[in-house]
Amino acid sequence: MLKTLKNLLRKPPVKVRPPFYDIVCAHCFHRFEPEDVVFRAAHYSETDPDFALQEDQALDEYRAKFNLDSVGDVEAVISPRTIPEENKIYSDNVLVGITDRHGILTRRRLCPYCHNELPIPAGKVPSNIISIVGATSVGKSVYMTSLIHTLQHVTASNFHAACIPMNADISRRFRTYYEEPIFEQGMMLGATQKIEKMEPFIFNFVFKDETLPPLTLAFFDVAGEGMTDRNYLDIYAAHIKNSAGILFMVDPLQIKTIRDRLIVSLGEETGDLANRHAEPRDVIISMFENFIGHQEKSKTDIPTAIVLTKSDMLKHLREEDGDYIDTNSNVFRNVVHSEYLNLHEFTNIDGEIRRFIEKVDRPFKDAVDVYFNNTAYFAVSALGSNPVNKQLERVVTPIRVDEPFVWLLHKLEYIEGRDR
Repeated sequence: MLKTLKNLLRKPPVKVRPPFYDIVCAHCFHRFEPEDVVFRAAHYSETDPDFALQEDQALDEYRAKFNLDSVGDVEAVISPRTIPEENKIYSDNVLVGITDRHGILTRRRLCPYCHNELPIPAGKVPSNIISIVGATSVGKSVYMTSLIHTLQHVTASNFHAACIPMNADISRRFRTYYEEPIFEQGMMLGATQKIEKMEPFIFNFVFKDETLPPLTLAFFDVAGEGMTDRNYLDIYAAHIKNSAGILFMVDPLQIKTIRDRLIVSLGEETGDLANRHAEPRDVIISMFENFIGHQEKSKTDIPTAIVLTKSDMLKHLREEDGDYIDTNSNVFRNVVHSEYLNLHEFTNIDGEIRRFIEKVDRPFKDAVDVYFNNTAYFAVSALGSNPVNKQLERVVTPIRVDEPFVWLLHKLEYIEGRDR
């Protein structure tokens, strides 16, 4: 009894803040220490060849991977190793600026691998990046759009934060090619093609509480077939490997048991039930080959939300005490988490979807259990209804779309979890 009392009174260990944090570049996803950054000169000189406008080979090679044009001649890249210590500026033990030999200060820190500019807090706060993976036609692009829209308009306010694009170009691309077609025009997005290698969409989830570090959201709109193409996945392996959290999308229509029952139930009103290719387990196999298999004990500790998409389609399987989905299932009821993760609601949906996946796709569930140490299960509907002929017949009404993200916030210790 005395031992139990001591355990109850024992305070949790106080986390010691490290002198600095490793940086994960949100563009190329390499991991490095703050001392390894390089800088972009804040000026150029026509009389000093080292500071003349010049090509940036590393940046151009990065852009070529995404079929983007060269940046042309730009200011020189400066290595801090060429700068005397007295000309270096540190903030919170992180190198944030240098004064070059012309006496000009620059604070434009670059990734040493791809030469893209780094966020100002990089190295001072953890580099927490969330990635989305899933097979072909799982709906990653649509889910990404619905999630970011919901984060900006609902979730951020509920957690006293703001969801902000990293720059004006990302804001324009997201609004023009993703948000407006779905939320204003009611049109579906076209399938992402493997040749469309696009730079990641980078958003910062910034809390009003200055003691909480911002969370970086870096989403690749990756063609689903690329997730099972080993050569293609090499480009994105570092992205997944260095993520702080994973959103693993699973389409119920790619599970043969469910697909067959839906086709029988819907008859001629199947809507856009496109042909399905890769099974969810195929994506896990590719992830194992590219990075999980190289981890200790061939498992990953990265918190992974298994997200069942298009949950609105499951209403056609509802049965009283049914084998798959009950009429009063949590799947069809939207839940809004505010200020904390509602553990009661989370436990309900996690348990229900775990049992559902185990019934309809046991091989996938077993593969998840073997390779992932830290998982939770969710069901979301990015649109609220199934489109017909690429057109939405109803107003977009997302269901539980941000719940997996809120769970990741909890796992990364940004927010609390409470029963009510």
